[in-house]
Amino acid sequence: MSDNLPRMDYRQHRRARRLVYECCNYDEGNCLLLDDGEPCVCVQSISYSLMCRWFRVAVLPLDGELAAALLCRRSRKRCAVCGAAFVPKSNRGKYCPDCAAKVRRRKEAERQRKRYHLSTHLGAFKPL
Repeated sequence: MSDNLPRMDYRQHRRARRLVYECCNYDEGNCLLLDDGEPCVCVQSISYSLMCRWFRVAVLPLDGELAAALLCRRSRKRCAVCGAAFVPKSNRGKYCPDCAAKVRRRKEAERQRKRYHLSTHLGAFKPL
């Protein structure tokens, strides 16, 4: 089972540690799910791998970039604009969701400028 668990480097571990506080089962350093009468330390806060299923499913998606880096290692891509890792929604995805909106607006503005220019200017020749 430990072979399938994603391993984190130090920076990823620190980001995951910050997310542990968002977990609904986290109580002053202890995990409520593992509590059977005695307090038990939250395993996700001390481990460099994603051991807690609840954390993996419910809490990790709060940080999309970290989730993409840990869970979708083979299917993730780099954004062509900012270089951030993201999981594309199709095989043609080039941009992360934040940059996709900016690029779409920029291309639409350029397309409308070109359309306006062609409709209002006659071009190089004069009609007879």
